[in-house]
Amino acid sequence: METFPKIISVDDHTVEPPHVWRDRLPSKYKDTGPRVVRAPLKEMTFLGGKFAPVMGAKGDDGPIGDWWVYEDLHRPLTRLDTAVGYDRDEIKLEVITYEQMRPGSFSVPERLADMDVNHVQSALCFPTFPRFCGQTFTEATDRELGLLCVRAYNDWMVEEWCGPDARGRLIPLTLIPLWDAQLAAAEVRRNAARGVRAVAFSEIPPHLGLPSIHTDAWDPFLQACDETGTVIAMHIGSSSRMPSTSADAPPAVGSTITFANCCFSMVDWLMSGKFERFPALKIMYAEGQIGWIPYILERADVVWEENRGWGGVADKVHRPPSELFAEHVFGCFFDDAFGLRNLDAIGAGNVLYETDYPHSDSTWPKSREVGEAQMGHLPPDTVDRIVRANAIALLELTGTGLWAGSGSGSGGGSGSGSEGGSRAGGIT
Repeated sequence: METFPKIISVDDHTVEPPHVWRDRLPSKYKDTGPRVVRAPLKEMTFLGGKFAPVMGAKGDDGPIGDWWVYEDLHRPLTRLDTAVGYDRDEIKLEVITYEQMRPGSFSVPERLADMDVNHVQSALCFPTFPRFCGQTFTEATDRELGLLCVRAYNDWMVEEWCGPDARGRLIPLTLIPLWDAQLAAAEVRRNAARGVRAVAFSEIPPHLGLPSIHTDAWDPFLQACDETGTVIAMHIGSSSRMPSTSADAPPAVGSTITFANCCFSMVDWLMSGKFERFPALKIMYAEGQIGWIPYILERADVVWEENRGWGGVADKVHRPPSELFAEHVFGCFFDDAFGLRNLDAIGAGNVLYETDYPHSDSTWPKSREVGEAQMGHLPPDTVDRIVRANAIALLELTGTGLWAGSGSGSGGGSGSGSEGGSRAGGIT
């Protein structure tokens, strides 16, 4: 391809520096809020879609890693969190320290440099320690602390990660307190007021013990997103339950079918009636790929039409699901040649590109080459829509693909000391 557009990636990840919550929470939470400690690994398994690490005590035998500690949670940083720069055979399920990861994982200047290497102009980043939609804080015991943690993360995301040093190239994605839809709505509006247009949400909330979208429980949150133009971004795994087939299935099984929860979730939304109640609402599925979408739309239309007498949606879904998809849903991919060969059945306006930096599946530093190989049969204007124009419109970026809110000030933030560069201080 003679010229390939500069990429706007809608699914990358940040590994939070140790100071994120330390600098922003009240001092009384110093010993209970999220903090990083260096400790050995006692044991760790990843089977049946379940990740189970056990932290050892200082002085114990075992590989040393950096661990996030929060209430009773001990969560290590692993090579799968930040695998870019390593050969495939070197990428294993093992604990690591900040010094053992590529600095672009947690440092803004180094991230921008790695984006340059990968032909990426701008990137939207999902969290690591909070998990993909803030489940960590939802599962915690102390709700007051959990809310402060959500707000602190959002302030760090807007003011520091996407702050002046990012020069508009990093696009904020914020969290909500999932346990309270009214508080969630308030947080959406607080961040929308400072230019944020994307919020993380769970693909299947009942897996987290939360109401489904078929209830009215989420309506305050959905209304806030509808009114502010905030897209609801759902990442694979944001239900804390990766697809698998059995408790002893190897990780390769789940890795092959990671799209499955997106499939289930999209049908939920299309059959919920929410898009007709909230006509400006938009949702996107990060890392879900797109090749599965055409059949699901075909099947959903058949069910909507043929089973209308008993399907339970005739009174709230008044248009074919495929029409609702075209107006409200975006699929995201980083490697899906099949989906691109069937783009006409999906819609060029409903597809977004991503690089998944710095995860083990990332196409970095060859995202351009992957895109050129898989989109070479498409007209240049279609490639431009997929690689950047759709994201510009959805996230309300500038015409040149930058986040306009960069460096816009505190916007009601908590205030914090900034620790830029590649420093990862604050480990105990």
